[in-house]
Amino acid sequence: MKDQRKAFLFAITAVFFWSTIGTVFKLTLNYMDPLNLLLYGSFVACIILFLILVIQGKWRLLHKMTFNELLFSAFLGLLNPYLYYIVLLKAYDLLPAQEAGTLNYIWPLVLVLLSIPILKQTISAWSVVAILISFSGIILISTHGDLFSLKFSNPFGVVLAIGSAVFWAFYWIFNVKDQREAVIKLFISFCFGFLYTLITLVFTQGFSYPHLEGLGGAIYIGIFEMGITFFIWLNALKYSLTTAKVSNLIYISPFISLIIIHFVIGEVILFSTIFGLVLIVGGIIMQQYLKT
Repeated sequence: MKDQRKAFLFAITAVFFWSTIGTVFKLTLNYMDPLNLLLYGSFVACIILFLILVIQGKWRLLHKMTFNELLFSAFLGLLNPYLYYIVLLKAYDLLPAQEAGTLNYIWPLVLVLLSIPILKQTISAWSVVAILISFSGIILISTHGDLFSLKFSNPFGVVLAIGSAVFWAFYWIFNVKDQREAVIKLFISFCFGFLYTLITLVFTQGFSYPHLEGLGGAIYIGIFEMGITFFIWLNALKYSLTTAKVSNLIYISPFISLIIIHFVIGEVILFSTIFGLVLIVGGIIMQQYLKT
């Protein structure tokens, strides 16, 4: 049964939680490294997603998975959460939160570019213009407004932030091809991601016992970034009369995120970040409009 009021409530809740994540990433990384943060966060996410499956009565579907489906989930888990969050969290470790979070937001742009060779899609000349608009926003943010110097604030951090968007776009493309129940796919992927992270820690740096603040941040991330918020967003789409009525709300998330980063972390939000974000989002919206 469609209920637009309920759909908006779910969508705004999801957008708010996602808007807080950049701040929580940055604060939690003061107390633990990216790998340990991913380990604790993905473990909490596995618990949350399994509880959702139990409440929905869908946990029995786990027994019906084929070996090929399990292998595909292992591949998806390698992309997300493992590679995506390792790269993204390292970017947050190196860059200001406003910069890492905003650059990561270019994944819809990357998705369009990857769809050309992978999905054999063609794009119009106006789509190229939209991509160039978003790309100019990326350069503006990365150079802190010194657009023509091409002197990046932290080149490696910028590459990581953009790289995380690439991993997420790859995950999105392959995930769409998988017709299984959405929460099932996410749960199995996070189980594999947790396993990959655990193995990596065992053979590299080992575990660290987190401060209480760090553990609290990891639990928050596991619940509201990796776990329940995805389920909330699915409900928003389910109750909405059309997908477009709620999906466009996601574009306000990075702007809310900047406000939270400023007041909680104390970062001075640069004009170049705001204007660059406007260019990125504008290009993405233009691309979506052209597709429609």
